[in-house]
Amino acid sequence: MSRSTFPVHTLDTAPDPARPAMAGVHRKLGHLPDGVGLMAESPELLKGFLAASATFEATDLAPVEREVVVLTVATRNRCHLCVAMHTATLTRLGAAAELIAALRDGTELPEPRLAALRRFTLAVLDHAGDVPDDELTAFLDAGYRPRHALDVVLGVGTYTISTFANRLTRAPLDPPLTGYAWEPVV
Repeated sequence: MSRSTFPVHTLDTAPDPARPAMAGVHRKLGHLPDGVGLMAESPELLKGFLAASATFEATDLAPVEREVVVLTVATRNRCHLCVAMHTATLTRLGAAAELIAALRDGTELPEPRLAALRRFTLAVLDHAGDVPDDELTAFLDAGYRPRHALDVVLGVGTYTISTFANRLTRAPLDPPLTGYAWEPVV
């Protein structure tokens, strides 16, 4: 399903500057996802995304909260690969099936604090960061701090990179993720 313009690189075919990053992903996951092989055409894109992703993982948001941000961006940007991958992550984290379904379907989240996080993430996307005061206040009133608002911006930027790259290259769903396949509601 990928465009022939974008080769799916392996460790042997990738540009030399991309190989260390690809090897790191392979060590971490035990395989090399096709999306990574596609991003490797631009070593800078691959390294930039992986660095931003690692930085986002180090934020003050809890793991499930980070996944709420990621799935909000992924569903908004209609990236079937990111939705599947991060559904698998939420499943590994033990997230409730109702939360996962609501994130994938775009329906109201069962937990008010996480619902506030998703609404704020959507506000960041909808307003290109110029979030109205009442929406920022609602986010802070849900128990988040100003640093969390900036952590959301980092997550939005990070996963805009991957969702756009995956859509541009038409990155396929890797076999381990087929059980988490997702199609956007039209």
